[in-house]
Amino acid sequence: MPEGPSIVILKEEVQQFEGKEIIAVFGNSKIDQSRLLHQKVISFRSWGKHFLVCFEDFTLRIHFLLFGTYRINETKESPVRLNLTFPNGEINLYSCSIKFLEGDINSHYDWSADVMNESWDPKKAKEKLKEIPNKLICDALLEQEIFAGVGNIIKNEVLYRVRIHPESLVGKIPKKKINELVEEARNYSFQFLDWKKNYELKKHWLAHTKTQCLRCDLPILKKHTGVKKRRSFFCENCQILHQ
Repeated sequence: MPEGPSIVILKEEVQQFEGKEIIAVFGNSKIDQSRLLHQKVISFRSWGKHFLVCFEDFTLRIHFLLFGTYRINETKESPVRLNLTFPNGEINLYSCSIKFLEGDINSHYDWSADVMNESWDPKKAKEKLKEIPNKLICDALLEQEIFAGVGNIIKNEVLYRVRIHPESLVGKIPKKKINELVEEARNYSFQFLDWKKNYELKKHWLAHTKTQCLRCDLPILKKHTGVKKRRSFFCENCQILHQ
């Protein structure tokens, strides 16, 4: 599943089509595709893992789910979910969820919850964490209403960096550590963005998919944790379990 930084990259890659008219639409998406024909793109935006194509009175929301992909000015063999053709090129979307959002896009999203948005508000994130003291931190970090854009890679890397065990209870984690966690969620997301652009993301992973802790020289454990049952990679020695 693409995480927030990957959607930011997509948003940057399609800027050539901002202000352009859609001159052709096709694909196997069941939305009313005719509604898009001859519409002019006002802007491209992102919120967490959502890619947004904004028009005057509505927005097209694309969620890439687990296996969604895209191509710009090229295609792939898979059936296209939606093609948007402009006078200067095309966007092809594959294996994704697509829906219309009506009216002002600002009425649909809390931009302060997006860790990569300029309106990101760490204080709000901390307040929301206080409301879920019995949730495991591995689940809390994946809550998009708190940390929009954070996915499993970012979760594992952030927890390793701040030395918190993924099965720690949110309410038992010291305030200082919560502050570090919230700050690192944003910092690492921008590092992820830079490394992804330079095609070197994986070489910077410290915990995700790793087998040995760089700090302790002990095994990194792999476990499906929390109610979300996502893969966690962690060191039991240096990542403290708060319960």
